Amino acid sequence: MDASSSSFLSSIQTSKLLTGTMAMTIPKSAVTTTPSFLSRHLPSLNVSSVRIEEKPQNSTTKPTTSRTPRPASSTTTLPAPTKSTPSTRKSPASDRRVVEPNQPAMIFNVLESVINNFIDPPLRPSVDPRYVLSDNFAPVDELPPTECEVIHGSLPSCLDGAYIRNGPNPQYLPRGPYHLFDGDGMLHSMRISQGKATLCSRYVKSYKYTMERDAGAPLLPNVFAGFNGLAASAARGALSAARILAGQFNPANGIGLANTSLTYFGNRLYALGESDLPYAVRLTSNGDIETLGRHDFDGKLLMSMTAHPKVDLETGEAFAFRYGPVPPFLTYFHFDGNGNKQPDVPIFSMTRPSFLHDFGISSKYAIFSDIQIGMNPMEMIFGGGSPVGSDPSKVSRLGIIPRYATDESEMKWFDVPGFNIIHAINAWDEEDAVVILAPNILSVEHTLERMELIHALVEKVRIDLKTGIVTRNPVSARNLDFGVINPAYIGKKNRFVYAAIGDPMPKISGVVKLDVSKGERQECTVASRIFGPRCYGGEPFFVAREPENPEAEEDDGYVVSYVHDEIAGESKFLVMDAKSPGLDIVAAVRLPRRVPYGFHGLFVKESDLKML
Repeated sequence: MDASSSSFLSSIQTSKLLTGTMAMTIPKSAVTTTPSFLSRHLPSLNVSSVRIEEKPQNSTTKPTTSRTPRPASSTTTLPAPTKSTPSTRKSPASDRRVVEPNQPAMIFNVLESVINNFIDPPLRPSVDPRYVLSDNFAPVDELPPTECEVIHGSLPSCLDGAYIRNGPNPQYLPRGPYHLFDGDGMLHSMRISQGKATLCSRYVKSYKYTMERDAGAPLLPNVFAGFNGLAASAARGALSAARILAGQFNPANGIGLANTSLTYFGNRLYALGESDLPYAVRLTSNGDIETLGRHDFDGKLLMSMTAHPKVDLETGEAFAFRYGPVPPFLTYFHFDGNGNKQPDVPIFSMTRPSFLHDFGISSKYAIFSDIQIGMNPMEMIFGGGSPVGSDPSKVSRLGIIPRYATDESEMKWFDVPGFNIIHAINAWDEEDAVVILAPNILSVEHTLERMELIHALVEKVRIDLKTGIVTRNPVSARNLDFGVINPAYIGKKNRFVYAAIGDPMPKISGVVKLDVSKGERQECTVASRIFGPRCYGGEPFFVAREPENPEAEEDDGYVVSYVHDEIAGESKFLVMDAKSPGLDIVAAVRLPRRVPYGFHGLFVKESDLKML
């Protein structure tokens, strides 16, 4: 499940302004030492708002530096991509500042402390930062490009380029309610060149991030953690409006976190969060990450875009959508091979707001899911719950529209009871039918509050477009999510899937390889790798060994992922042989410091990096 589905900001509160101008820096290691089973019972945190700083580790790695220009705070039209030129960059610590509060800021911070301590304290584990940010979920500071040691095997030449993974990393230590989906986006890049590896971790310099950095404190709450119940919603809503009227924040410049995923099309690389426009980023020649700005595609992209666009590698086209709480609840659109946005196709046949995080495309169609999770204002008002929740009385359905539709006249909906997907793995056409492959979230009512109770069952669903008959077949009984395929097979019939094993979610204990071409009701697992005791990874990603070879076998390549050992306190970058029955490790890179658990990643090959 992804963080950036929130439409507001991180619910992190400051008391710095209540205790004069005192500022503190807390080492990250101090945050990570709280055992998760004790964290919810700890006494209330009573510290000033701080910027979290990673405690330096003794390492033989050599940092290299590059300059990151400060982005404009408003939407920008990007210039043509140019090659990067390395230069010097000052240390991240030198960007930190102590901000003298003005009188309105002091009043706002007093009011927010009252809300966090008396009206809506973080009582539930799902929004208690001491629980949510325990172990390797705790945030880290930025890391300049730092050389890493290959401790096992060697890095294949097809990995020359960069594997970049996105995830939430709160800029400030939370004091109020904080959900796993909160947190400013941080990109962790593993730059590989001629067998050598360089790690770099940088925040996406979103408008929200830069305004809060300059203010020295968080400014607005997050919708998942900060709007539970009528009293909390009214109080935080009024306070947010007051901050906006006082000029502390302008929501017209974007409110997103850019913390969910990345995509590459039209010779540009974007960091994504579905509550905002994409943020264009690039890698410099020495592996540093620069944010170029918020991108609206010449004013043609409004408000937001999904964090899961689908890119057809043959045509270069990208297909996407946005959804929201007001009609049209769903809007479909695509970009041509040059990255130019095409006109919107509003879908008014979706008659109520739904949590529509991902979708699928085939060679002919786009496939959307209308699931049992949506806006739930009654639960928020009368039950003290989240404004986003499940509706057990709703019948899930799939909507299918032609891939190049110019209006919704050919949109068809099919009831698929109990089929609740958050992520889609792939879709393809079969004669007069469409097939979609996706994990079905069982016990959907626990999606936001009790993720450890979720079981994701991967299903292959076939919709006969002539008869309307829907056929469903599970392909594995295991708890699997974050499924990926060879990117060359997006929209085409694929055979193999690489999926993360929930142990339970959101922790990932290993990776499995599925052969979805097997017959009905057969266990499709053909390979697996468990990372080891208290070793957890993230979403796997498949990198083809010969991406330009049309004759290459579908599984001829490697599966990569960051993995963290919670016992040793050490993170690694693993490269696994996708064809081997045990997903054998062919290379392991020791990282100079830990990489927190996160969400979705992307591999960008060297030739594409040079186009940025």
